[in-house]
Amino acid sequence: MKQALFVCVHNSGRSRMAEAVFNHLAQGRARAESAGTIPGDAVQPEVIQVMAELGLDLRSRRPKVLTEEQAARADRTITMGCSTEGCPVFIEPDADWGLTDPRGLPVEEVRRVRDEVIEKVSELLREMRVPVPEEPFGARTGRDS
Repeated sequence: MKQALFVCVHNSGRSRMAEAVFNHLAQGRARAESAGTIPGDAVQPEVIQVMAELGLDLRSRRPKVLTEEQAARADRTITMGCSTEGCPVFIEPDADWGLTDPRGLPVEEVRRVRDEVIEKVSELLREMRVPVPEEPFGARTGRDS
């Protein structure tokens, strides 16, 4: 099974959104993990809120540290906007998505970051030749409003 790894410093925002969106869209045909180089204490509350709007529950998720085993399993490794800053030498990202850190942003801005994650993850899945549902979240993203 194809695997993706999403990495950011704290594993509490962007990488958590990407992991959840990837696993939802892949519908078991591929798998994603996420991790951080210096994990935070909890997933950001504003991230939990905007992901819940899509029906994705991140309340029980906890940030975790990046391991060599995760990196070795991944077919694609994506950093979220931190490039390789603070990344261990065993990680060689395929891309850096340059996403804004949602920490402390107003909910409307966090939704914008979330919607950008959805677009980028959808594109990644297509590149990995994993079918993507046409309307995976219905009209719930707010992208048309």
